[in-house]
Order: sequence, then C-alpha cells, then structure tokens
Amino acid sequence: MMWMRENPVLNRELMTTLRSPRSFVLQFAYVAALGALVYFYWPAGGDDGARMVGPGVAKRLYDIFFLGQFCLVALLAPTFAAGSITGEKERKTYEMLLVSPLKPHTILIGKLLSSLTYLVILIVSSLPLMILCYLLGGLLLSEIARSYIVLILAAGTFGLLSIACSSGFNRTSSALVVSYLVVLPLAAICVALTRADDPSTRDFASVAVLPPCCLMIWTVVGIVVNARLLRPTDLGGQGGGVVDEEEEMKYAIGVVIDRDAFPDKLFAPAKRTDLMPDGTNPVLDKELRSEIFSQGTLMLRVVIQVSMLLSIPLMAGLLFLRSDLASYYVAYVVTFNLLVGPVFSAGSVTQERERQTLALLLTTLLTPSRIVLAKLLAALRVSTVLTFLLTEQILLAYILLPELRNRFWTLIVFLLIIAATCLTTSAVGLMCSALARRTATAMVLSYLTLLALFVLPIGVRWYLQGVAGDLRLSPGRLAAMTVLSPYAAAASVPMHAYQAGGWGGDRIDVVTPPLADFPGGADAPVWLVFLLVGPILALIFAGVACVVFRWKWWRAGDGL
Repeated sequence: MMWMRENPVLNRELMTTLRSPRSFVLQFAYVAALGALVYFYWPAGGDDGARMVGPGVAKRLYDIFFLGQFCLVALLAPTFAAGSITGEKERKTYEMLLVSPLKPHTILIGKLLSSLTYLVILIVSSLPLMILCYLLGGLLLSEIARSYIVLILAAGTFGLLSIACSSGFNRTSSALVVSYLVVLPLAAICVALTRADDPSTRDFASVAVLPPCCLMIWTVVGIVVNARLLRPTDLGGQGGGVVDEEEEMKYAIGVVIDRDAFPDKLFAPAKRTDLMPDGTNPVLDKELRSEIFSQGTLMLRVVIQVSMLLSIPLMAGLLFLRSDLASYYVAYVVTFNLLVGPVFSAGSVTQERERQTLALLLTTLLTPSRIVLAKLLAALRVSTVLTFLLTEQILLAYILLPELRNRFWTLIVFLLIIAATCLTTSAVGLMCSALARRTATAMVLSYLTLLALFVLPIGVRWYLQGVAGDLRLSPGRLAAMTVLSPYAAAASVPMHAYQAGGWGGDRIDVVTPPLADFPGGADAPVWLVFLLVGPILALIFAGVACVVFRWKWWRAGDGL
C-alpha cells in the first residue's frame, strides 16, 4: 500500500473526486434507487392470497441487480477514464505531467485507480442489498461472489481501455466515443457468456475465461500506454493545433476521407475557394467545412472502420440468417447514433467558450437563433450521414430476401425511426452544450439524458413485467411507457413470423406486438407514436438550447 500513498497523481485525483459534494449525493441517490427497487419488488406474504416468497423472486432481483450494475460499469467506466489524459491536454498540463519525476507506469496506475475508485465504491455499496436477495433463498453465495468478481474485472478492463483511448486523442469527446465503440461490444459478449442458461457455461466463463482474458488485455494495453507516455508523439500542440489534412492523409491507415469523393463530401464538403454567396450562414459553412477537420480525422476514421466491421457479422446474423430479427440490427444502428450524435453537437457551444471565441460570436450581426440553427444543422448532417452509412445492409437485405421484400413498408418505418433518432440525439447534445460550461460535462450530460429517454423506459418495463399482475398493468400499458425509445419503436414493428400450418404449411402469420394503451382508450403502435412524438421532443430540446443561448446573448450585451 506504500506505493499507493506515495502516488501524487492518485492522491490528487482522489482528493478532488471523493471529497466533492457531488460524490456523496450521487452515492446516496444510487443506494436510495437500489433500496427503492428492493422495497417495491420485495414479495408480500400474508393471508390475503398475495404472492409468497420464492426462489424465483430472488433470482429475478439478482438478475436485475447484476445486469443493472454491469450496465452501470460499461457506461460509467469510459466516462470516468476517457478524460483522464485528454483532460491534462485540454488543461495544458500534459507536458508538465510528463516531465515530472514520476515514471509512466506510476502515472498510468494513478489515473486508472483514481478513475475507477469511485465506481468500485458504488458497486460495493450495493452488496448489503444483494445479501437481502440471498436471504430470500434460491441463491448461492458463490453466485453473488462470482458476479462481483465479474463486475470488478469488467471495471478494470473497460477503464484501462478508455485510458488507452484517452492517450491516443487530444479531445475528451473523441476519446469517449471511441471508448464506447470498443467497450460496448466487449460488454455484450461478457453478458452473453456470464448470463448463459447453462450453469456450467456461466461458471466456466466467469472463472476460467474472463480472468485470463482480462489479465491479457491489462498487460497488452498497459505496455502500449506506458510506451506512449514514455515516448509521447503529441507534444507541443496540446490539443489546440490545426492538423494539416494532406500531411495526415500520407500516414493514414485504413479508411481515408476524401472531401471530393462520395459519400465523404456529404459530411465533409470541400474547402471553399471562393467568396460565400449572399445569404449564406457563415457559422454553418464554417462548421461543415473546417470544424470537423480542425483536430484531424483519426476519430472519424476509427468510428467508420469499427462500425463497418461490427456491421458485417450483425448483418449476417440478424438480416440474412434470421430476417425476422431485422429490428435488432436497427437497434445497432440506433446505438451507433446514440454514441456518435452527441460528439458533433455537445461541443457546439462549449468549444466556443473553451477557445474563448464565444464572446466574439455573440457580438456578430448573426441572431442567436441563426447561430443555434447552424450548429444544429451541421451536427445533424454529419451524424445522420455517418449513421445512414450503416443502413446499406438493411436495404440490401430487403432487396435480396423475399420475406422482407413482401413487407417493404417496414423498411420505410425503420428508416424514419433512425432519422428521428438522429434528430433527437443532435438536439439533446446541442441543449446540453448550451447548458454546460465544458465539453466533457456536456458530453456526459447528453449521454445521461439520452439513456434516460431511450434505455430507461425499457428497463422500467422489464422490471414491471414481474409485478404486472399485482399492479394490474396490461401489456398495452407497459408498451405505452416506452413510446420515447427508438429501441421499443423498432421492436414494435411487426416482423416476427411463424408457420401457422406447421413446418409443411404454406401460410405465414406475423406476430403483432401489443399496441400502446393510453388513458381514454386510445391505442396505437409504439413505432407510430414514437415517429409523432420524437420530432416534437427534439424541437423542444432545440428550443431550450435557443432560449439558453439567447439568454447568454443578452448577458453579453449587458456587459458591453
């Protein structure tokens, strides 16, 4: 423990993190939420015929706790760790840290432990509540211990991968989105292995597979990050220099972005060589032609390559082998936009503040509404084009597969769901950028807001399904809780079919998901309600961003 006490990086990070009032408030809210979950889900026993305590209830509570905390680790580990080194670059303290007497491995260990200590504290805080699930019966202490070992191994692996991404980029937003692109597929594989139906498979994956794989990843990533800190190649610019595109393309590996080629020119128009025509919005022109390349194209190229690589097996499994699972591929496209959308909009206003150009922008002849609209359109254009690059596989499946070709209208619905999601993610990022003072804060706030809109309703529905009979909740009422989620909208499109006359029958019946049941007797498909409400909600978010930005404009005018 002596090396931990003598690590100044770790001591400084822990003092600033664990002593802040936000840490205590967040821990209290987390434990209170878990306590409320146990309280409302705790089985009631009595003489009135209510359901009694049983091992099935304990198992369901255990599943909710494990999956919930694993999602927490997968989502928060990059949030805490992705800005550990890029934050030093943005604060212009990166060079001072490297020239200090500290060895590279000391800096790496200090950054890793300081990033994950608070997350581990949150995980351990749930242990007393997990013991309550054990008291219900039906669970073994070995299962609880195995789940916490998996959580701690996952936290260390995801955190170290995020620090590796942080060491390779100059912006926290770029490191964060690449971290999620790397972490989320690994998290999905880990959940699939540790939640298998076969107990022997779960035990083998948790004990014999995950620990060696995690140790191997820790060793390889640790060596790479240590070598990068020992011989840094990104000194001097400190994240603020403009990259020469031609020079960068000479050494680019993999995808090369060409402004004059299709579809690259859709999200990165060529540099302007003439004067802007009258009536052109200069902010929009600057955002599209210069801002996206101001820090280089490494993040864009990594995002495109990783997303395309993941789409190949998903296309084969979810579109061609099982065409009725097309909604799951749409969920993958939606997840990609959820990760990428805020990257291009969450820094729209905060980066102007960080570059100290916000006051100059506010004193121009442009109205605040015009500035905000230009920021929104620029971010929306880039994220939409990148997202729709992944829809070529869906179009190909609908052209080649007869069972999908006969339901071609569902393709239009899927594309509309993706477009509405692009609009919502860009609007949420812009709103958070107008509310926050730093880009990193705006990014985290954007992701939390989108998770509350897209993912939380599905979790609440899954939780209430276990007590739907006691609360007298119909499937339609449960479906109505998820109308703001594009995942639920995609799953509500009738795609699942079965052979009505057995394997030799000729008739195919399509299973229609339950309609959303609203007060007053109104029933409608979830996807239809989402397509009607989603754009309206996005316009509300954009309106909030415009109001906040206009308020800052008024304050700037009062200070002149």
